[in-house]
Amino acid sequence: MFTFKNFNIADWFSFYRIFAAPFLLLLIWFDVQLLFTWFLLISYLTDAIDGYLARKLKITSARGSQLDSIGDQITLVIGLIGLLYFETNFIQKNLVLISVVFTPYLLQMIIAYIKYGKATAFHTYFAKLSAILQSVFILWALFFSPEYSLFYIMIVVGLLETFEEITLIFMYDNWASDVKGIYWALRDKRRLKKKL
Repeated sequence: MFTFKNFNIADWFSFYRIFAAPFLLLLIWFDVQLLFTWFLLISYLTDAIDGYLARKLKITSARGSQLDSIGDQITLVIGLIGLLYFETNFIQKNLVLISVVFTPYLLQMIIAYIKYGKATAFHTYFAKLSAILQSVFILWALFFSPEYSLFYIMIVVGLLETFEEITLIFMYDNWASDVKGIYWALRDKRRLKKKL
C-alpha cells in the first residue's frame, strides 16, 4: 500500500529527484539557466545523500535501490535536456560521439526490461563513477562552458560502465540490486539462484 509510513528518509530523497523533474523542465521552458543549474545541483546532491543515509542508517532495500535508479535516470535525462537546450551548439558538434555512447545505454535498458521487466539497480562502482562524471560535466558546462577533456573522460567511463551493466544482466538470471561489479558478481550467491 502506498502510504507515507511505508517509505524511509532515503526513499524520500529519491522521490525529491522524481518530483523535481517537472519543475526543472519548467525552468528550461522559461529559459532560466542559472536557476535550473542550481536546482539540478540540488538533485545531484540528493543522489549522494540518499545512498549515504541508507547505508548509515541500515535501511537499504530492493525498493530503495529501484527508487534511487529511477531518480537517477530521470535526473540524467533532465540534465541532458538542459544541456541540449542551453548548449545546443556543443551538442550539435558532438552529436555523433554522443550517439555512440547513448546507443549502448538504450540497448542495456531494453535488455533489462526484456529480462527483468524493469531497469537494473546494480549500483556498481563504475556506475557511481560514471554518474559523478556526468553530473560534474553537465554542471560545469551549464555554470561555465563545456570542458572537452572532462567530456572525453565521461564518454570512456560511460561506455565501460554500460558494457559492465550489460555483462551483469547476462550474469544474473533474477533481478538483483547493489552489485559492486563483475568481480563481486562472480562471488555473489544470488547469481546462482534459478528463476522459479
